[in-house]
Amino acid sequence: MPSSTPPRDDAETGPSRRSLAAQAMGRIDPVTRGVVPPLHVSTTFIRDPDNAYSSGYSYARPDNATVREAESVIAMLEGAEAGALLFGSGMAAATAVFTALEPGDHVVAPKVMYWALRRWLREEAPRRTLTVDFVDGDDLDALRAAMRPGRTKLVWIETPGNPLWTVTDIAAAADIAHAAGARLAVDSTAASPIHTRPLALGADIVMHSATKILNGHSDVVAGVLAAGRADAFWERIGAIRANGGAILGPFEAYLLMRSLRTLPLRAVAQAASALDLARRLGRHAFVASVLYPGLPDDPGHAVAARQMEGGFGYMLSIRVRGGEAAAIGTAARVRLWKRATSLGGVESLIEHRASVEGPGSPCPPDLLRLSTGIEDPADLYRDLDAALWAAHGGDGSHP
Repeated sequence: MPSSTPPRDDAETGPSRRSLAAQAMGRIDPVTRGVVPPLHVSTTFIRDPDNAYSSGYSYARPDNATVREAESVIAMLEGAEAGALLFGSGMAAATAVFTALEPGDHVVAPKVMYWALRRWLREEAPRRTLTVDFVDGDDLDALRAAMRPGRTKLVWIETPGNPLWTVTDIAAAADIAHAAGARLAVDSTAASPIHTRPLALGADIVMHSATKILNGHSDVVAGVLAAGRADAFWERIGAIRANGGAILGPFEAYLLMRSLRTLPLRAVAQAASALDLARRLGRHAFVASVLYPGLPDDPGHAVAARQMEGGFGYMLSIRVRGGEAAAIGTAARVRLWKRATSLGGVESLIEHRASVEGPGSPCPPDLLRLSTGIEDPADLYRDLDAALWAAHGGDGSHP
C-alpha cells in the first residue's frame, strides 16, 4: 500500500518536490525581495532600441511571466523535462492535444472518462476527420486490439477514470501505444502529481484539469499539459495555444501558484480521508458498493498500488441501495457535503452524475460521486450516514 506521505525520489539530492512546491521553486522577487512571486498583468512590453525584446516578452496572448512561474512548479512536480503549458480550462488543454493531430489520424480513448471530453470526441473529433475508438480502459487486451499500426497516433487514458474510478496500467498502455507508433496521453486529474507521475511510467503527455485539486479552492478554471520531451508535436500544441489565445490569465495563474504551494499536504490529507470514508461506507446498510481503488477488493487495486504513491486519490463513488431515487434523495439531504459539480476542492462535494451526463452515460443511475475535501472525515461520514438513512425512510439520525 502507498505510504501516507508525499514521495521523495531516490535520485533527488536537493530539496524534495514538497519543499520546492512550498517555496514556489525558491524564487525571490528581485525588486522587493518578497518571498511571494509578483503578479504580472501587463499585456504589452517595451522594445529595445534595436527593436528586439531582450526581456523575452512582447505580448501577453502567447506568454506571461506569472503563467511561466506556475508552469515551472507543475513541470517540476510532474518531472516534465519539456515543461508545462497552462490553458484557460481543462477542456482547452485536452482538446489542444487532439487538435494537434493530423486529419485522418486514429485515436483510442476509454469508454469511462470525463463526460465533456467524451462528448467532444464523439461530436467534434469527426468534424476534424479524426477517427476515435472507445475501449474499456482497464482492459489491456481491448486496448491492444484497438490499435491500428501506422494510423493510431494517440492513445488517451484517464486513470483513475471519472466517475467509476477504473484504473489503467500506465506503463503497459505506454508500451502498447509506442509499439503501434502512437503517443500516450494521460488525464491524471483524479490522481494529481503527488499520487501518480505518468511521464515516469512511460507516458508522453500528462493532462490535468487544474481547476480541480491542483488549485483546490474552487476559484480558478484552468488546465495544464506537461510533456516528457520536446518534439514537433509538443511545439504544435504550444502554437495552438498561442495562436488560439488559449493561455491562462495571469490572475488565475497567480491563484494557482498560491494553491500549488500546499498541494502535497492537501492531496495526502484528502486521499487519507477518501480511504477512511470508503472503508466506512463499504459497511453501510444502504450502500451497495464503493468504487475506490484504495480498497483491497477493488478491481484496480493491484495496479493502483503499483503506480500510485502517497495515497489513492481524493475521489470515490458509492452505489446506493434503492436505485436512482434513493441516490438523488441522499444527495438532497446532506448538510456538510455540498451538492455541486466539480471536484478536488477543500470542500467536499456530492453529485448524482447520471443526471448530469444524460443519455448514453456509462454512469449507473444509483451512483453518487464524492469529492473528498479537508473536513474531518468523521463529520463527513456522519452527514452522509444521516442522509442515507433519511432517504430510506429514517429520521435522518440512526435506524
